[in-house]
Amino acid sequence: MTAPAGVRCTLMRGGTSKGAYFLASDLPAERAARDDLLLRIMGSPDPRQIDGIGGAHPLTSKVAVVAPATDPAADVDYLFLQVGVDSPEVSHGQNCGNLLAGVGPFALARGLVAAGPRETAVRIRMVNTGDLATATFPTPGGHADPTGDAEISGVPGTAAPVVIAFPPGRGPLLPTGRVRDTVTGLDVTCVDNGMPTVLVPAAALDVTGDEDPQELEANTELAERLRELRIAAGELMGLGDVSAATVPKLTLLAPPRRGGAVTTRTFIPVRCHTAIGVLGAASVAAGLRIEGGVAAPLARRPADGDRLRIEHPTGYTDIESSLTTGPDGLPRARRTAVLRTARTLFDGTVFPRPAASPLPTPSSGGPR
Repeated sequence: MTAPAGVRCTLMRGGTSKGAYFLASDLPAERAARDDLLLRIMGSPDPRQIDGIGGAHPLTSKVAVVAPATDPAADVDYLFLQVGVDSPEVSHGQNCGNLLAGVGPFALARGLVAAGPRETAVRIRMVNTGDLATATFPTPGGHADPTGDAEISGVPGTAAPVVIAFPPGRGPLLPTGRVRDTVTGLDVTCVDNGMPTVLVPAAALDVTGDEDPQELEANTELAERLRELRIAAGELMGLGDVSAATVPKLTLLAPPRRGGAVTTRTFIPVRCHTAIGVLGAASVAAGLRIEGGVAAPLARRPADGDRLRIEHPTGYTDIESSLTTGPDGLPRARRTAVLRTARTLFDGTVFPRPAASPLPTPSSGGPR
């Protein structure tokens, strides 16, 4: 059998996730062929992903596809793809704010943007939703302070800091138009500050919200209740039938345990996140500031300042969030920013396993 051709690839840790970064020009333009190639590169479907570069977990089975921007308001386009671990699926129904942290450095390394003298700012269009973000990071070899590496919770060691700032979202912060909704008998707040998220008090689901992710994943009764909640909330939020999609995320809230604003456990959608996604944290932070929302009685908010510390299973995420009031009287996002780090793990050629026939079922999770 002829060995498959290699593909130029950069493996990066972005925030608390890890993924393969590609130039769009290095991948097939046709979606089914592209997705089939990515499944073979990552080693899916296989719970171990032993014959690919995936890490046997949704947080390490991710792909960023980067291209020159098609929007004059951006420098590059970034398409996020979630590759199934034990299923032959490639979803583009959501953004990923953690891999977003690596897009700017990747774009600079591949010559898509010019370097600044001290730091480089890259305007990024997130193709999945059309939203924009700006990533600012020290220019490698520039005049930035070489001792300025940052540490983020949930990641060992330090790396160059990446500040990601999000302009106010184009859509409503409250997709249902209400501060609270009752869904499958539970009081929830549905928020979208970059990631459609359903906030629900953990106690309402008969858990503390401080359990290990593995313990929550093993709770079959909880899993069924969350599935019903997610499907019903997806319809209510205008997302349609989300049974095969990865959004909305469900975030369980509990009082803070370690001095933060709130304790979280987030499902993506059936695995419990070992940390929290950047955009998910942005939605949680906005939700904490919504008067009358389900988070208000659980959260400890600082008397002043925009920074909130969102606790998660392996530490915390600090995020700056502020709201304003729209002409309809409902809250709207005013400012959202988060500090992440990113580090290149390897850059070279990845060799996919040989193609099989027929191709896997077309990808789920969003508009085609």
